[in-house]
Amino acid sequence: MTPRVFNAATVSGRPRASVGGATSSAVDFATLGRAPLRLGFGSRRVTSRDLQIVEATEELLEQEVPEPEGVAQNVSLLRGFKATIPSAEKSRIRRRQTRNVETPRLGLKQLGMSARGLLGDEEDHDGASVASEEDVVMVGRTDRNGRGRKVKAKRKGRQSLSAGKTFGTEELLRQTHEIERDKENLHVRRALINNEIDEITHKIEALDAIRAKLEQDLLKLQEEELELDDELEGVRERLELEESASQPSRSRSRTAHLPPSSRRRKGPVFLPSEHDELPPGVAFMSLESHTTPLTALDFSEPYGTLVSASQEDSQPRVWDLLTGEEIGRLRGHRGTVKCIQVEDQICLTGSEDCTVRVWDLRRVDEDEEWEAGEMLSLSDVAEEDESADGGVRQKANGIREGESSRPSSVAEREGACIRVLEGHTKAVTAMYFEDECLVTGASDKTMRQWDLNTGQCVMTMDILWAISHPPTSAPGSALPAHLFPGAAAAAGSFAVPTPPYADGTWEMYQDFVGAVQFWGYGLVSGSGDGAVRMWDMRTGQPHRTLLGHTGPVTCLQFDELHIVTGSLDKSIRIWDVRTGGIFETLKYDHAVTALQFDTRKIVAATGENGVKIYNRTSMQHSTLTTNGHTRPVERLRYMDRYMASGGRDSVVKIWAL
Repeated sequence: MTPRVFNAATVSGRPRASVGGATSSAVDFATLGRAPLRLGFGSRRVTSRDLQIVEATEELLEQEVPEPEGVAQNVSLLRGFKATIPSAEKSRIRRRQTRNVETPRLGLKQLGMSARGLLGDEEDHDGASVASEEDVVMVGRTDRNGRGRKVKAKRKGRQSLSAGKTFGTEELLRQTHEIERDKENLHVRRALINNEIDEITHKIEALDAIRAKLEQDLLKLQEEELELDDELEGVRERLELEESASQPSRSRSRTAHLPPSSRRRKGPVFLPSEHDELPPGVAFMSLESHTTPLTALDFSEPYGTLVSASQEDSQPRVWDLLTGEEIGRLRGHRGTVKCIQVEDQICLTGSEDCTVRVWDLRRVDEDEEWEAGEMLSLSDVAEEDESADGGVRQKANGIREGESSRPSSVAEREGACIRVLEGHTKAVTAMYFEDECLVTGASDKTMRQWDLNTGQCVMTMDILWAISHPPTSAPGSALPAHLFPGAAAAAGSFAVPTPPYADGTWEMYQDFVGAVQFWGYGLVSGSGDGAVRMWDMRTGQPHRTLLGHTGPVTCLQFDELHIVTGSLDKSIRIWDVRTGGIFETLKYDHAVTALQFDTRKIVAATGENGVKIYNRTSMQHSTLTTNGHTRPVERLRYMDRYMASGGRDSVVKIWAL
């Protein structure tokens, strides 16, 4: 029965036409009765009388039934039904009964039950034997001859049970046909069962596919939840920032040139509307000015200001990411710049000349007035502080500061550098600053804490002392100090060869302090002996050492729950901050030189031309290579959906994530 739409006058006044229409073209059997039929009614309103249910019997009888496929192609419906009825079992029982032979009662049932340790139904027999007459087996009788001697009966050979049984030709032929038919039925039933098994297998595969799809949807929901959490945190931070800006008393308490750290900023950032049109995972901009491999880079915000440094170049380059043009250079260092951190318009750089310089990026244009090869001594660019009587006050750490008493010629030639911090005796290889606090790590195996307001070194933390005085830890949580793989090398001049990059090149790694970061009073450092140490910045003492890396630690980052570290041992390890244990380990083919992570992903430079991304929710790895580097990536930094990377091809690439 198929619902069809007809004109009432047509149905009542004319013979019933074909449902398929006036044309005599063939109608598909599969779609017959299901395809909607459209008839025009003009401008008249359609009512319930215009609908009538008709039966398409004529068309159904004229159509050809399609041939079945699969197992049903060789087995008809009736044949399959006959194969499933219990006729085969009845025939088997009947044939078995025809082969039964009449014999004396043997009591086999009682013997079988006794063999299984069961008791049969015993009946009370008054003075009679337990065995009945039917259970008695008759034996041959012993006769006596006339002399009274026993005569032994002759035993006859027992005939086969089937010897006295005759079936007849017709019965045997009938049994033959029954057996052959039962075998065919078994084949049909086997085919049907196999078909059902295949159908169930296909259903299981379909359900597995649906389950996998639902699991992917669930992972996407988890990622969206994490993204919303970050966005909420970012909105709250923005709210606090605007509230603090609306209160003059609080805004004056914060130093104008030291903005809050972007390392701890969460949530989405402000991006141009055109950024959404960029395909994700593609490098859409290349900054080509360096001539040697990149050693450090950082930027203030997406499409903001980027500062990059390269080997054998003491002048970091400043870029405008909105136009992709080089703004200028930071002139003042006498050695290769090893580490950079940019916050808003303030940039800090650490160099092989053992100094840390603070730069105002808004004054880079003034720095261009210097001549290309001109260098000034530290005494020329040292900052002086005007004392109460107008004199120059020399600080204990060798840093002089002040502005009013500084000669005008020096102020004009100083350019963008607003402060120089001296104290380390070897190359400054790692730094991290937040608010007015700065921590630097150097190849002299020490870390220094600085007050950026005064420029003084507040505290010095000696890693060699920490190696010789390891903190007490729980049993089994760390190795003894004498088992450190790099403890012996740490005592002298530190230099280890890097594992070969993907292009086969290698170099000597001499950065004993690979990375530092602090949060509040907690400081985490990664050093050349492969240890990750957690320090208390109030006392300058290490309170926990995390051991697991077998090579120098080159990079790290931590949040409330985890510490993520990268090493030359070709691995990234995720540590649990609360327990100090290894939460997860990611293995790669080459050394890890840079990383950054958030709640959803870990982005790393692993000695290959592409940038590695590890999805922490789905635990899947991916690589960014489209329009990317032609040689291994060395450094990277990202915010939200915007990333910058520097490689050994001397090029800085800007990516859309």
